[in-house]
Amino acid sequence: MRMTNLLVPTLREVPAEAEIKSHQLMLRAGYIRKIAAGIYSYLPLGMRTLKKVENIVREEMDRAGAQELLMPALLPAEVYQESGRWEVFGDSMFKLKDRNDRDFCLGPTHEEPFTKLCLNEVRSYKEYPITLYQIQTKYRDEGRPRFGLIRGREFIMKDAYSFDLDEIGLDNSYKKMYNAYCRIFERLGLDFTIVDADSGAMGGSGSQEFMVKSPVGEDGIAYCEACGYAANYEKAAAIPTEKDFVEGELSLEKIKTPDVHTIEELVSFMDSEPYVFAKTIIYKADDKYIAAMVRGDREINEVKLKNLVGAVDDLELAEPSVVREITKAQVGFAGPIGLDIPVFADFEVQNMKNFIVGANETDYHYKNVNIGRDFEPTAFADIRVIEEGDACPICKKPIKTVQGIEVGHIFKLGTKYSKALGLTYQSETGEAKTVVMGCYGIGVTRCISAAIEQGNDENGIVLPVSIAPFEAVVVPVNAKDDEQLALAEKIYNSLLDKGVEALIDDRQERAGVKFKDADLIGIPVRIVVGKKCGEGIVEYKLRTEENSVENTVEEAISNAEEYIRSNK
Repeated sequence: MRMTNLLVPTLREVPAEAEIKSHQLMLRAGYIRKIAAGIYSYLPLGMRTLKKVENIVREEMDRAGAQELLMPALLPAEVYQESGRWEVFGDSMFKLKDRNDRDFCLGPTHEEPFTKLCLNEVRSYKEYPITLYQIQTKYRDEGRPRFGLIRGREFIMKDAYSFDLDEIGLDNSYKKMYNAYCRIFERLGLDFTIVDADSGAMGGSGSQEFMVKSPVGEDGIAYCEACGYAANYEKAAAIPTEKDFVEGELSLEKIKTPDVHTIEELVSFMDSEPYVFAKTIIYKADDKYIAAMVRGDREINEVKLKNLVGAVDDLELAEPSVVREITKAQVGFAGPIGLDIPVFADFEVQNMKNFIVGANETDYHYKNVNIGRDFEPTAFADIRVIEEGDACPICKKPIKTVQGIEVGHIFKLGTKYSKALGLTYQSETGEAKTVVMGCYGIGVTRCISAAIEQGNDENGIVLPVSIAPFEAVVVPVNAKDDEQLALAEKIYNSLLDKGVEALIDDRQERAGVKFKDADLIGIPVRIVVGKKCGEGIVEYKLRTEENSVENTVEEAISNAEEYIRSNK
């Protein structure tokens, strides 16, 4: 490809809308352009990288025995209503009506249509196991699309679904996908870790996420260097820690705490430690209200709490007017004593003695509170967020934490969807049994952002050869110099003949501009034809190296071919 024929609208300034490095660089390098919030066009460079990511995913899925097909994105409501997820997805699902007033949606994920396909087309137990997949655009009406391709409303995803006769078969299919995912992310050049995860709206008995460590990641990872345990914050088990409390049962006492609403203000007002307080937060869980309690130095894990109470929709903090109605006090003074709604307390609260809570009366708190005497929670459970330094749930060594970008997620669905939609098979003995399912997703477009978050420097994008838009660029320093241009053309054509995806920068631009653009868009190999071209000498430089070296023409071509071949 010739640079003079290529649409590469590079930008010198960082776009104000872009908050993170990958978003900034993809805009600056001319990979993508924004159409609306969370919706992007892929320009030629972005499209080339996207297709390479898709091809790697496709090759490894095929290698694992999965079969590719393509489902529609526009889907009738009935199949989601049958599984119960028409309501579960809530506002995040794009819903619409056709001219006959029938309900449709833009597919957020395709468990139901794939299950229906097997229900209608797979005739015998002998046809199982089977794994089907597609690479397709998905739609989710994110409340806060951000970070470019990392959190979008339209995105490309690889979703696969396995169908097995029993749990042993599911374990087999799950392991195949696990191994395929490891190969995919290794080929994409990603530094990833695998963590236990919450299954969320997908349901099922278990799941794992493939996470790329990054400070801009929206997910927290808790991991143990001693035993290898790793889990998403939403899933990570938080082991209670012991703290010193005053022994015995002191008399319950109501104390005046004017204009003291937060734990920080209470700590200052009472000259105490945060852990002697228990904060009570009131949530709306579907159509009811609940209270959750954690120690004052902890945070509530809303995913754990949602799963505990069996809520369908995400939990919402109760409106201030509702808090006032339930507690008969202003916000900031809620406590468990006397509440007539369910109260769920973290396991650490169970170990607290003579602690402090809100009194459900404006400007008042109770101190010397004790469980059993003063109130009894509906249940104790692990409902807090794990923190750095907490005990590992496996080996009890200190946990470490880091942020991560989720690029893949695999689920053991079990019979959640097959049972709901009636997918059964007749066994050899004639008995009707329910098919066991798994599902496996990769955020194809998100992988590009994750790769750039990990691969960049002050000059631009640094992508691995496997997904760089072009593998090599040939740069004549002076495109008006016939000798330089002729040699550049010769090298360019030689690279093409050897199967190298080469680009020649034949623009009438200064050499510095060409070099900056080559670095910005992330081309792994650069061959510069300059003043020594008459001697058959060129400059050879790798994007990952700071300095260039002089090569003969033959050496440069050979080195480029070898480097690209060995790093694909």
